[in-house]
Amino acid sequence: MTRLDKSVRRRTVLATGAAGAGVATVAAGVSAPAEAAGRRHFQHGVASGDPTAHRVVIWTRVTPTAASTPGSGKGPRVEVVWEVAKDRKFRKVVRRGTFTTGPDRDHTVKVDVGKLAPATWYFYRFRYRGTVSRVGRMRTAPGMLSLPGHLRFGVVSCANLQAGWFTAYRALAKRNDLHAVLHLGDYLYEYGPGQYGYGFDDVDIRKHQPAHEMVSLADYRQRHAQYKRDADLQDLHAKYPFIVTWDDHEVTNDQWRAGAENHNDDEGNYKRRRARAHRAYDEWMPARMDGTAALGDGDRLYRRLRFGRLAEISMLDLRSYRDQQVETAAPTPVPAAEAEVSDPDRTLVGRQQMLWLKRSLSRKRVQWKIIGNPVMIAPVTFAQVPQEIVGPINDVTGLIPMDGLPYNVDQWDGYTDDRREVLSYIRNHQIKDALFVTGDIHSGWACELPYDPATYPAQGDSAGVEFVCSSVTSNNLKDITNTPPRTTSRAVEQVIMENNRHIKYLNFDDHGFSVLDITAKRAQMDWFIIGDRADKTTTVNHTASWRTLSGSGKVQAVDRPVG
Repeated sequence: MTRLDKSVRRRTVLATGAAGAGVATVAAGVSAPAEAAGRRHFQHGVASGDPTAHRVVIWTRVTPTAASTPGSGKGPRVEVVWEVAKDRKFRKVVRRGTFTTGPDRDHTVKVDVGKLAPATWYFYRFRYRGTVSRVGRMRTAPGMLSLPGHLRFGVVSCANLQAGWFTAYRALAKRNDLHAVLHLGDYLYEYGPGQYGYGFDDVDIRKHQPAHEMVSLADYRQRHAQYKRDADLQDLHAKYPFIVTWDDHEVTNDQWRAGAENHNDDEGNYKRRRARAHRAYDEWMPARMDGTAALGDGDRLYRRLRFGRLAEISMLDLRSYRDQQVETAAPTPVPAAEAEVSDPDRTLVGRQQMLWLKRSLSRKRVQWKIIGNPVMIAPVTFAQVPQEIVGPINDVTGLIPMDGLPYNVDQWDGYTDDRREVLSYIRNHQIKDALFVTGDIHSGWACELPYDPATYPAQGDSAGVEFVCSSVTSNNLKDITNTPPRTTSRAVEQVIMENNRHIKYLNFDDHGFSVLDITAKRAQMDWFIIGDRADKTTTVNHTASWRTLSGSGKVQAVDRPVG
């Protein structure tokens, strides 16, 4: 059996741009009734992702009958026509094909469209029985040998629908200056209503569907569908291609390769649960997932995307291959826990992905090595943090074990040998312009990456820089402590930065998004914050900007955002 035949038998097949090349030409014009009917058949919008110089993935879901609801397993197999054009009115169609879908893939459509021109905006849409979806817009990456003047990405993470409205997505969708959106994980959350919502009291601004924690394949499909029905998220997906990775909540909280904190025996076999979650993610997200049995679970999400000679983005998967997190709560002896987090036999990245990451960092024809990093790599140690807020900080970030151990054990601080290996590789191979872009911890950070935090910066150098985006809606320190902005958090931020001189910026209070702008001379991250998550029309404001100059490995504050 050929590789293509195997792919067809798996759910993850992506139709190539050549598929359906003989389909009869469809008139470019679309009537108003066809558009209105299309909203019924294409209720979950359209999306694109993983742009390369000549290919982009496009996505939608068709609802062919009233019974064909997400996760139902009901409905016929149907054929959907897809089109890609150079103009919004589809007078200049450049690619067209058909895709057959059905209940076996939850009626989702995912096409890897090829033979496109580099650095070009395209428009795409889908047709079913005379109806048409909304029009999406996408852009290919620059050619491999080109040197673009700049690249600009929206950066988001941690969007809990129960915790508020997706104002961050709305603000990004209104911009006209981005090339793509980086989503660094926790695209959705597994909890049921009342389990994890808005702030201190866990009030739900919007309630999750289904009305319980997602465990079954139907549950995961329904939850993806609910998020894709959000108007702001639909608008952002239609405006820009996404480059995504997952963190833990796409399956369940604090997951690792063989289990999770938020999984118990009553919920069945964990690996089966994860397989269901990954299958639904593959069906519902515009990402290339290359399965290979050698990786152990059949799902490979880590991948590289090249943007000419200016930058390459390497998206990591830091959940599927990691060992279990260290248990640091009392009565675990402190020396034993310290030894375990630095055990060279424990891994966060996994050996195959580690070799792949080193190759990404070594790419000599690309200047900026951007690492899409689901959990924080910068080391964080603590002293003098008031004990009464240790618990709330843990709820947000997982940074401080209750017995005071200075390890962020769910992140790279809990797997220090992997971090040592990466940073040593950067130093030994004299790699410049390594930039880690991170989500997960519901707060904004700008950090340098010291080889030795104890002597930094007096006697040490930096391997690169890390920029961490805040959460779209998920609770931060202000929310958990139920305190006014810039009160409890200000003292905590000051203590953390005093004890970690490589951390230059920290914001525990605000939700929002970031914009990352890359040129040959510098990389700059701008942080934008929203008002009350419970207010659908809340304001958006710029709050901070930090940059790193090429070759410096340092960060510095900037007065204004790009653009």
